[in-house]
Amino acid sequence: MSLPRPASPRVLWADLRAFAKERSKVQWIAAVLAIVMPGVILVGFYYDAQTNIAPGEQLIYVESWSANRTDAEIIEAQKERQAQEDAIAAERQRQFKELERQLGI
Repeated sequence: MSLPRPASPRVLWADLRAFAKERSKVQWIAAVLAIVMPGVILVGFYYDAQTNIAPGEQLIYVESWSANRTDAEIIEAQKERQAQEDAIAAERQRQFKELERQLGI
């Protein structure tokens, strides 16, 4: 059994016109909305992905040290910096404990 012969473009257009005549105006409006709404959502996702993705300016602070400082000076500076970091961590922990107390956790 052989396959049927392909239809010509005229027959395709005639079938589409006949199909379109059978549909009401409300069905065409619903069909257009069903096609447009996902398109709008996809375009929205595309434009959202293009905005605010670049990192902002970053400030990098560099400490300048003299080349002839001693090991004792280095150790002392490290101890001071560690004490500052510990104080910041302790304050943050205190703030979280205060928040925990307020929320009753």
